[in-house]
Amino acid sequence: MTLHFDKATEAIAHFIGLFEIKLEEMRLRDAYEEFKALEAGQPEPPELLFVPVKVKAPYEFGDFNPKVPYQPFAPELVGVVPWSYVSVSPPQLPSPGQPVGFSKSAPLPQHWSTAASRTGELQIEPPGSIAVFNSQYIWLSDNDVVSIGGHGLEFSLRTDNSVLLADLIQAAQQASPLDSADEPGSAGEIVTFIDTASQELDSYSAEEGGQEGVFVAKSGAIDSIYVNGELVEEAPRLEDYRPAPEESPDDSPATVTEASNAFAAGGGTLSVDASVELEAGGNTLVNSVVLTNNWLQSHVLAVAGDHVELNAIIQINAYYDNDLLSTSLNNWTLAQGDPTQAFNIAMFKHLDPSTGENAQAASGDFPKGWVVTEIKGDLMIVNWLEQFTFMSDEDIAVLACAGATTSIIAGGNTAINNVSLAELGSYYDLIFIGGNVYDGNIIQQLNILLDNDLVGAVNDFGTSGQGSVSAGGNLLWNYAGIVEAGGAMCVKPLPQSYLDALNDLANGKKSAPTDVLTDEVFAGLKALKVLYISGDLINLNYIKQTNILGDSDQVALAKNALANGSDADWTISTGSNTLVNHAGIVDVDTGKTIYAGGGAYSDEVLIQAELISNEPYLGGQDPDALINEAVAFLGDDMMAPDPGPQPLDSGPAVSPAIETNNADPMHSMLA
Repeated sequence: MTLHFDKATEAIAHFIGLFEIKLEEMRLRDAYEEFKALEAGQPEPPELLFVPVKVKAPYEFGDFNPKVPYQPFAPELVGVVPWSYVSVSPPQLPSPGQPVGFSKSAPLPQHWSTAASRTGELQIEPPGSIAVFNSQYIWLSDNDVVSIGGHGLEFSLRTDNSVLLADLIQAAQQASPLDSADEPGSAGEIVTFIDTASQELDSYSAEEGGQEGVFVAKSGAIDSIYVNGELVEEAPRLEDYRPAPEESPDDSPATVTEASNAFAAGGGTLSVDASVELEAGGNTLVNSVVLTNNWLQSHVLAVAGDHVELNAIIQINAYYDNDLLSTSLNNWTLAQGDPTQAFNIAMFKHLDPSTGENAQAASGDFPKGWVVTEIKGDLMIVNWLEQFTFMSDEDIAVLACAGATTSIIAGGNTAINNVSLAELGSYYDLIFIGGNVYDGNIIQQLNILLDNDLVGAVNDFGTSGQGSVSAGGNLLWNYAGIVEAGGAMCVKPLPQSYLDALNDLANGKKSAPTDVLTDEVFAGLKALKVLYISGDLINLNYIKQTNILGDSDQVALAKNALANGSDADWTISTGSNTLVNHAGIVDVDTGKTIYAGGGAYSDEVLIQAELISNEPYLGGQDPDALINEAVAFLGDDMMAPDPGPQPLDSGPAVSPAIETNNADPMHSMLA
């Protein structure tokens, strides 16, 4: 239905609609004009800052390599009783659960503290003592017996190298004045240890070492680098002297061979290059310590008593590397390889962080007061770190060519002890010590290597191939560095104002004396943070590192009883061992400026020794004669059941003119 209006009603409706439209337009115009007025009054925002960003991507992904290396299953191991042995008596280490002798409990000194200020509003906590006693031991025995090829021989040479190792250890002990240092268990024992070590090092001389090749340097401050007793400007790098690693097949350039689709039926031949390769050395022993001691710092350290500082480095390399190599091996390359090298590297360095810091003294703005925190008793900062590695890798091998490629790895062991320690503590503007200051940094490093090898040939052995024997190339490396940062190298007399302040603190008075506050060292500071220690400040960092390796190998080269001749290539390596001790101490002194009311004692000592045994191995006999005397052809009477292991003392031991009943040559190293 449609609704129709008359003309009058329709006209009135149109008028009302037009009126409403005009009214809305006026309202919108009024609001729009007000909005535009407000917009015009707003300031224009500044342009956005444009900062260009450079993106670099220097690394590129390598191409996809679809090569999947194949690794066959390991062969099954069959337990056999060896028919010969080479032995080195191991050290007596504690069993699991048994307390270690050098890890005796030593409680930190008990002290209590108070804090007070001139206004009584601010309180600060005193620092605590810190003690780290860490011992790392590695003990590895890898004495292998290898018999390959149809030689039909039994090797019965019996050698006990414990007496030779004991001789090296005894020589090293004579060259070290602190070899028998015991772990201290209290503040008094630490002070006694520092005093005793300082006296023993001060009285030590190269003649007292009892050996040639001992170098001794003593001074109030040694700021230089020494290598094997010689002053150098730059220390050598370990990377330049380490034995070069052997190149594996995977390291060689890849070759691509395209195969054709052609196929020819019939017989053919497959040639196999016969070779025998023995790696009986290549062991690596590493002891590493990096220690940063920044536990307690201050602008000024005021000591009522003495200030004692001792820095010492003791480095010893002792080795016995005399080999017996056959001279009847068909024009082989008979060389001991690179000779055994030994390095003792020591660095002493002193840094003065206060240089150029007094520029603000001209401002005349000195602190108005101080805040004092107090420790009743001694404050200790002790790090006692010991690392010991003993490895026995004395192998016996009877080798004959089997007509194929034979590769034997009886060495290649790696033992690593590592400690990285950073101690970051508290900072004060002024530290008062009511007693004495004892500051000691001592590093002891020892490498001992026994590498007397025997390589000989059985009668009728021969080959038309290439052959080489390498029995040297060992590396003994000791590196030690002590870096001192602070004012311990220049201790000044204690001013009277500081002495009066110390007496007031000892009597319980904590008021700030004006003479101390106006010291130019404190210019620019608003208030002083002060630490008062009524006893001694004891700081000791001690590192002892020892590597002992026995790698005396015995190799007999024999003829394959089933073959008339051999064109195999032979490669025999019994050396290339690496013994490394690396230690570094960064010791930040407690005060940039140090005042002492008593005496100031500073000693730095360096001892470097290289001990080499030149006695002929096994009396310098003919290696081929020794081998032929030691082997026996297996007959019907030798195929009987194995009677089981025999005691080590059932037969005479072979040793070059040394008689001893000591069955544990390492007992003194662990004492």
